[in-house]
Amino acid sequence: METRGRHSATQEYPHPFIHEVKMTSAQRIRGVILGSVLFPVRVAMAALCFLFMWPVARLRFAGLSEEERSRPVQGWRRWLLHPIMLGLSRLAFFFLGFLWVRVKGRRAELKEAPVLVVAPHSSFMDMVSLMPTQLATVVSRSENTSLPVVGALLEFNQAVLVSRKDPESRRRAVAQVTERLTSDGYWPQMLMFPEGTTTNGSALIKFKPGAFLAGLPVQPVLLRYPNKLDTVRWTYKGTSWVEALWHTTSQLYTNVTVEFLPVYSPSPEERKDPSLYADNVQRLMAKALGLPASDHVMEGRVPVKKLGGLSLPLESPARKTLKLLRTNNLGAQEVEAALDRMIDRCQSGGQGSKVSSEELSSILGLTDKQTAAAICDIYSKGDIVDIRPIYFTLGALSGCVGFASILHTAFTLFDAEGRGSLSAEELSDLMGALLDFPQRHTAELYAQASAGGRLTEENLLRALTTHPAYRRVASEYMKAEEPADGKAVNNNSNAYDGGGSRRDNKKLD
Repeated sequence: METRGRHSATQEYPHPFIHEVKMTSAQRIRGVILGSVLFPVRVAMAALCFLFMWPVARLRFAGLSEEERSRPVQGWRRWLLHPIMLGLSRLAFFFLGFLWVRVKGRRAELKEAPVLVVAPHSSFMDMVSLMPTQLATVVSRSENTSLPVVGALLEFNQAVLVSRKDPESRRRAVAQVTERLTSDGYWPQMLMFPEGTTTNGSALIKFKPGAFLAGLPVQPVLLRYPNKLDTVRWTYKGTSWVEALWHTTSQLYTNVTVEFLPVYSPSPEERKDPSLYADNVQRLMAKALGLPASDHVMEGRVPVKKLGGLSLPLESPARKTLKLLRTNNLGAQEVEAALDRMIDRCQSGGQGSKVSSEELSSILGLTDKQTAAAICDIYSKGDIVDIRPIYFTLGALSGCVGFASILHTAFTLFDAEGRGSLSAEELSDLMGALLDFPQRHTAELYAQASAGGRLTEENLLRALTTHPAYRRVASEYMKAEEPADGKAVNNNSNAYDGGGSRRDNKKLD
């Protein structure tokens, strides 16, 4: 059964953040027939359970002061209300089709492991893992407190709340989690999903260090859905949460297995380095699941791949842009001419590199202004866009400009004072424009590319084209796209020659 349910998304999808339910015609027909009956009944019964949970959750803190609410609940509020909430929670999942929850292994006691790390994270239905863990406390987005009933349930759980948009909130949450984990049994056990987002289960993505900051033992918990049809997952792209709920409740039942692995005690090196600790636990859990451990992560709701501190977006904005340009009948010559106009605009001291949608339309040679607006949306959230990232990424993907030429242009543009070297902050800005994603951890690259305290263009090019990790920026991310006719125009062949293309050198002399 376990083998049958193993997901094969590695071959199906380009990265772990895309999932769609794959069904045969017979499965689709069966789903419609069963779903028309099971979906409304099951959702209604589960909703009824949640309706009963609401007064129980509110009663738990009724009459308590803010100070009392900030401490673990004790007395009758725990021994009476906790079993009721646990029973209602299990009943809700029973109605949703989780008739059995298979448990393997032994859950560690609080003193053995104050935190349980659960993976892979598939969807909101992963909360079924709270049943075998006796409703361990969780970490949740503060925005969820505004949801009907959910807010009351998070209050009942005494969850640690964090806002992804507020750095101060993240710092407070880290301090609160650390305080609870180091309370020596004062606070109950915590349950955390270290991936921080949901995936298609093709790999375990990079673990966030939150659960490992305290340097205390953790218990890895594997969550599997061994079913013929993979309906549970809800990811960045593909099946929506409504579709996942429909497809899951349309099955006669959904299998789920919660497996407790032996407690993992960190080494002295891991206690000092939470990232190392997280990576080692990730690899251990991936091996137990028979999955690869990847460097993928979600940053600011954008799927990226970590590379020596750099964040490489998995979905190239230039690919979408090039597709839009080709849809508007712009061929290789028109794209190359547009790139020339971008360089001219960037080097015009008075105007600068920021343009409006209307100006971008003129630079790209587009007659359809809506296409220019769409490209603006790809690269910027506002009406003004910086054309430097567009030039760098589009030039590389189209094959019109080699990597060495692109780097030469970027270095010249970001070396504003003409010193022939970049500061650490300027390198961060350059790499952010080069990869079209903010780069906040470029210290490792700066150290690799600096010689005698100076980061020159030659040293940076050498680091990006010869270093085992960073050369992938040039060879993979900035690689020219293969056109449909198979005749690629790839100027990246001169990526390692240390100079720019003839056109770029003329413009930058």
